[in-house]
Amino acid sequence: MSFDFIKDKNKKVHFIGIGGISMSGLAAVLLNAGYRVSGSDAKESHILDNLRKLGAEIYIGHNSSNIKDADLVVYTAAIPEENPELSYARENSIHAMDRAEFLGHIMQGHKYNVAVAGTHGKTTATSMISHVALEGEVDPTILVGGELDIINGNFRVGNSEYFITEACEYKASFLKFFPYIGIILNIDADHLDYYRDIEHIEETFREFSHIVPKDGYLIGYAEDERVARILKDAPCNTLSYGFDHGDYTAKNISFDDTGCPNFDVYKGNKKLTSIALRVQGKHNILNALCTVIVGELFKISSEAIASGLHNFKGAHKRFEIKGTKNGVTVIDDYAHHPTEIKASLASAESYPHNKIYCIFQPHTYTRTKTLFEEFTKCFEGTEELILMDIYAAREKDTGEINSTMLGDAIRKTGLPCVNVHSHQEALEYVSAKLKPGDLLLTVGAGDVVLVGEMYLK
Repeated sequence: MSFDFIKDKNKKVHFIGIGGISMSGLAAVLLNAGYRVSGSDAKESHILDNLRKLGAEIYIGHNSSNIKDADLVVYTAAIPEENPELSYARENSIHAMDRAEFLGHIMQGHKYNVAVAGTHGKTTATSMISHVALEGEVDPTILVGGELDIINGNFRVGNSEYFITEACEYKASFLKFFPYIGIILNIDADHLDYYRDIEHIEETFREFSHIVPKDGYLIGYAEDERVARILKDAPCNTLSYGFDHGDYTAKNISFDDTGCPNFDVYKGNKKLTSIALRVQGKHNILNALCTVIVGELFKISSEAIASGLHNFKGAHKRFEIKGTKNGVTVIDDYAHHPTEIKASLASAESYPHNKIYCIFQPHTYTRTKTLFEEFTKCFEGTEELILMDIYAAREKDTGEINSTMLGDAIRKTGLPCVNVHSHQEALEYVSAKLKPGDLLLTVGAGDVVLVGEMYLK
């Protein structure tokens, strides 16, 4: 693999925030192609260890000296303008490119690019499509926003014109991509630190539909009214899916005793195949339906599509069963938006259990503030909510919002809820409650997963 924008493999590419799930995948793609790569991140991780094994030069902490011999600097949308490495690059005329633009350049080296967009479910849908593409032997390059066992991580370098990736809408990043197949799973209010409102979000997804070429395909969820409007106006081929409406639908739905769906896929009135998933939740039927459409466009057989979907056991951190101790099952989920939390708890309800104890770590002050009311109503089904402090991520605490405020509002609804202020406090509190047959669900995009891992240890 070679890239026209970096013709000389002796040139060095530096990644600011290289330990991030998407940045690390891009760095690994370059390393596998024989390029020189360095990168910096705030703290150590197993991802950094893997990159070191591939030959990356890794720095812990951000310092201008890290990039003095770099020819190109890649950074994420979350990196602040005052980052010392980014500032140094600009002051010294080192070309700097954001992650989305860089990924767009890589996509231009392939013909059949699949960009999976939507507020929720991108990682799972991308992972399902990846499984089916591998089963169909199309030898794809894959970049996924989670770790997937079948590719032993979050990336795979293929030797074909097929490329599968997530397309994040944060700061309209996905508008820098080059999809042949664009997918819109759903449209919901999120990232309101960037978007004005839901109408602004919908308009940006509409722009995404216009970057799909006329001979390409836009796939969307027919029963999401915002997605349906975009499908109707899209200037390319369109295909839709849903439970009751769309070109592809799911019929004869049933669930096994662990909450995993079985269903038949119909294209119009014609049955295509039967699917037996090994991931929980009704929402995963929709992820599977869009995967079936991609499989058909890739001319993969119905048998291989069904087999690929059946072999998918979930991406890490997406309703991931972490283990069992003292009869208690521990499950971790990346859900950090009220809609995602509802879906996670619905999946937990269908899983064999006595009581569900949920530990939630809100992710970013902006999201907690803008979706405050929705967060007070999305935890139905849990015996008790253990609420951790807000995980700041890229933001600073302005004092406008905190987890105790959210806890007070949730307690007013009548749901048992307690605020805790450390992983250890969360562990000690929930351990005193748990009994054999209970389910411990850790929820959030930060480091709440550590509580479940501490319990299992």
